[in-house]
Amino acid sequence: MSYSKRQSSSRHTLFPPVEEPVNVSFEFFPPKTEKMEETLWASIKKLEGLRPKFVSVTYGAGGGTRERTHNTVKRILEETDMTPAAHLTCVGASKAEVNEVAQSYWNIGVRHIVALRGDSLDMAEGYQPHPDGYLNAEELVKGLKDIGNFDISVAAYPEKHPDSLTLAADIENLKRKVDAGATRAITQFFFEPEQYFRFLDHCDSYGINVPIVPGILPVSNFNTLKKFAGATGASIPDWMADLFEGLDDRPETRAHVAATVASETCRRLYEGGVRDFHFYTLNRSDLTYSICHMLGIRPSHQGEV
Repeated sequence: MSYSKRQSSSRHTLFPPVEEPVNVSFEFFPPKTEKMEETLWASIKKLEGLRPKFVSVTYGAGGGTRERTHNTVKRILEETDMTPAAHLTCVGASKAEVNEVAQSYWNIGVRHIVALRGDSLDMAEGYQPHPDGYLNAEELVKGLKDIGNFDISVAAYPEKHPDSLTLAADIENLKRKVDAGATRAITQFFFEPEQYFRFLDHCDSYGINVPIVPGILPVSNFNTLKKFAGATGASIPDWMADLFEGLDDRPETRAHVAATVASETCRRLYEGGVRDFHFYTLNRSDLTYSICHMLGIRPSHQGEV
């Protein structure tokens, strides 16, 4: 049976029974200010009790947050029970420099890398590889495997990467990353589960046999979402724009709507057989925590909040 036919016809089933638990992972970004660091660590501490499979920390365009990414990953490793995954890109650094960063992660005990091509600091110019650097994520994955037996996640794009001419070309690129040694793919965010299931069908036809984890973005700010979507090529359905219309100055209502939309997406994915979810938290815990609750995930100690 194709993935796209797995979805249940029921549209009213409540969330999954506890005997079929799910795995979650969370993405954070390194803070720029002391206040942002307080927000990040409050979120980390709140979400830690949900026992995520791993938590990833992003790497800024052009490698601009390398030191802050490393410090955040190191602190997660030292001060929490969570497994950190460090993002690493090809942009703005030679192979030797990238390898040095990867080796430093290996030396402190980090075994999971999210390997990405990355984006240029100047988006108008488009991606330009470093003259002495890795050409793309496929080469980066191969280089990481030469350093150590990393668990490597790579990116996948249900609606194709903006730089790819066709979806087929994009899936061929994903296949090369998997063949190079990637152990899972994490998708760009999307809002129509059918897009994800169609993408799985395409990947299956190309012989891609690693887990493809759906990336879930709870919408805390619709205007910010439009900027993200414009940069990543993700589409925003009209029904979603209608739901958030008029809520710019109503944060509590907006949060309720956001949690409902993301929870419904997760429910439909679950009905189609998905048991792993990756949440783009934007360093905020409340929406992600609420959705995880709907997925049947409870803190390791019921007293935690």
